[in-house]
Amino acid sequence: MELRTLRYFVAVAEELHFGRAAARLHMSQPPLSRAVKALERDLGAALFVRSPAGVALTPAGTALLEEARALLDRADRARVRVAAAAGTATIAVGILSDGTDPGPLRLAAAYRSRHPDVQVRVRDADLTDPTCGLRAGLVDVALTRAPFDETGLTVRRLRSDPVGAVLRADDPLAARDQLKLSDLADRQWFQFPEGTDPAWRAYWNGGEPREGPVVRVVQECQQVVLWNGTVGISPLGHEPPEGLALVPLADMEPSHVVVAWKDGDANPLVRSFVEAAATAYRA
Repeated sequence: MELRTLRYFVAVAEELHFGRAAARLHMSQPPLSRAVKALERDLGAALFVRSPAGVALTPAGTALLEEARALLDRADRARVRVAAAAGTATIAVGILSDGTDPGPLRLAAAYRSRHPDVQVRVRDADLTDPTCGLRAGLVDVALTRAPFDETGLTVRRLRSDPVGAVLRADDPLAARDQLKLSDLADRQWFQFPEGTDPAWRAYWNGGEPREGPVVRVVQECQQVVLWNGTVGISPLGHEPPEGLALVPLADMEPSHVVVAWKDGDANPLVRSFVEAAATAYRA
C-alpha cells in the first residue's frame, strides 16, 4: 500500500462521496475511483458500499480508516522530525477568531502535542483579510471563517455557527427572540474597507449594500454599536460584552469556521495542522 493511495482512501472515507473527495484532492474522479478499487483488490476486501444514495464504509473500510490515519500521521511525524533535526521545521499560521472560542485553544494544544519541536509563528489577522495573509504568502495555513474568494486555495469546513444581529442592549429590537434581515433594513451597518474580499463583505452585510462606519477589528465593531447604535452580524454562542445584545437572525446562513491552505501544498506540517484542526473542532 502506498501512502498516496491511503490518502485517497481517507479522503473518500471522510467525505463519503467520490466527487467531493476528488475535489478535495484536486484530481478528477475516475483516477480516484480506480485507485480505491486497486486498493480493494490489493487488500482482498470491499472498503465501501456504493449505491445511488451515496457511499458508506464497510466494516473492513472502518478498520482501515483507523489504521490509515495512524500510518499517515506517523509518516508526517517522521518528515517533521527530519525537518526539525535539519532546523527547518517552521510553520506560519494565520488566525481570525475571538479569544473566547475554545476551538483554537484545543487546536493549539493538540498541535503542540504532535510537534513539540516545531516553531509556530502566529499572525493574528483583522477583519479586512479573511485569508489571514494566506493569499499574500504571509502564512502557510489559515484558521478563519468563510466565505471568501477560494481561487488557488483548498478550504475545509470545521464548524458551522448560527449568527445574530449585534445591537445595543437598550435597542427595542434587542428584546425580540429572533429577527429577520428586513427588520434591520433602515439601520446603519458596520462596514469593511474598500478592497476587502467582496464575498466576505457581502456576507457580513446580509447580502445587501449597506452604509455605516468602517471597522477593521472586532473591538471596533462593538464600539460603533455602543456609541452610534450601528448594527452588524456576529456568530452566536458567546456572551456579548456589557451593553450589547446578540439576537438570532432567522434568515441568515450560518458562518463557517474553516481551515485553508494553498492548492497543492504538500508540506507535512500544513497537512498535520489540517488534521489536528479537524479533530479539535470535532471535539
